[in-house]
Amino acid sequence: MKTITLKQGDLTEEDADAIVNAANDGLCHGGGIAGAIVRKGGQIIQDESDRLGRVKTGSAAITCAGKLKCRWVIHAVGPVWPGGRTPEENDRLLASCVAASLEIAREKNLRSVALTAISSGIFGFPKDRCARVIFDALDAWAGAEPSDLRVVILDDPTYAVFAEEWKRRDRGAGR
Repeated sequence: MKTITLKQGDLTEEDADAIVNAANDGLCHGGGIAGAIVRKGGQIIQDESDRLGRVKTGSAAITCAGKLKCRWVIHAVGPVWPGGRTPEENDRLLASCVAASLEIAREKNLRSVALTAISSGIFGFPKDRCARVIFDALDAWAGAEPSDLRVVILDDPTYAVFAEEWKRRDRGAGR
């Protein structure tokens, strides 16, 4: 059975099979959550990313997790807002990178995946819209695995927006 949870915390501390990094298309992990993942997990994550090269917006790629608690890091490339696209196209690309991340996890037989508010930081995707698109994409996931899906948000303002969308869906309070 698929479970979706929302919690406030540090994605890099998640004890999951994989965490989903909010990546740029060059997989250059210098700042934000991507930078924190490499700082805590080690240079090997960036080295593997460099070997992968560019990743198309709306897709994802996987690397090892180095010294992190998780086994893998899935690098999801969400859209930059507005990036010359319509809001609807940005929604589609964000949902696509979430689905691509889950498909990679399914292919690797991973049971638990933790992700964050992809594209809502420096990429400027409106947080309320991001929460709706991500929860819709997770709800739509039809694969048997991963079955333990977590949305993990570090900062208070983003968590508050995601918690509001969570409550709107009658799921109660996050953790």
